[in-house]
Amino acid sequence: MGCGTLVGALHQLARRFEPGSERRVRDDRRAPVKPADETGGRIDGRNGYAWLFCPATLSLFRFRGRRSAQMAQQVLGSRRLTGVLVVDRYHGYNPSPCALQSCYAHRLRDVEDLEKEFPQQAEIQGFVAALAPLPARARHLRGLQLSAAPFRQQAAQTRTEIEAVTSAPAQHPAIQKLQNLFREKAGRLYHWAQDRAVPADNNRAERELRPRVIARKVSFGSQSEAGARPREVLMSVLHPLRKRTDEVTAAFQRTLDRLAADPTADLYPLLSRCDSS
Repeated sequence: MGCGTLVGALHQLARRFEPGSERRVRDDRRAPVKPADETGGRIDGRNGYAWLFCPATLSLFRFRGRRSAQMAQQVLGSRRLTGVLVVDRYHGYNPSPCALQSCYAHRLRDVEDLEKEFPQQAEIQGFVAALAPLPARARHLRGLQLSAAPFRQQAAQTRTEIEAVTSAPAQHPAIQKLQNLFREKAGRLYHWAQDRAVPADNNRAERELRPRVIARKVSFGSQSEAGARPREVLMSVLHPLRKRTDEVTAAFQRTLDRLAADPTADLYPLLSRCDSS
């Protein structure tokens, strides 16, 4: 099979699955926990970005030519949403119409960088020693086999300790700057302590984007906008399928068989019902 024939078949397949795109967006908006992340990419030889919104059973990809807050706004909309958007520090998510949880892995990196920048400052060393273990504890807490009451107790204690360290009097300007970040962003730092379903880090989105990063290095991205669009549609179909069933190939084949039997079939419910259990 020639390369052009294969590419044409993939473009045609993407057009078949295109009608489900808006429903994937609606499902993302309804999700109680909405991890999101973005990474660089190439489109037609120019710098672009790959965006990912990935609740538990969904992976919504967007490949665009720029890193803009408009992308998050297009996916999340403007109406107030329930749930929590879990993100890194990128300011493009700030206008999102829902609660935000900032990634503690990035906050921990800030703390560690402070120690590297001022290795001889006793006040810095004491501050880092007191604060650094706490974001790590918050990140790992939900993975412990704890019932609801002990989890809430330990989460509340961890939050109290973080707030105590970040509000304690400090003389060094670098410590004060970091403390200000914790105080000013308090509204997006402690959702993990209130709801066990909300992670204190953005590992899920980062792990899901990693294959895309590898593919970018191998393929150098898409050769055109027209090529990026089918890729985002097909990835938004296949990646959620991997979350829903261990038999991805068989499930996708059943979907294609249904499409062959009825070209007008609504494929979205068929894909959504796939479950290995």
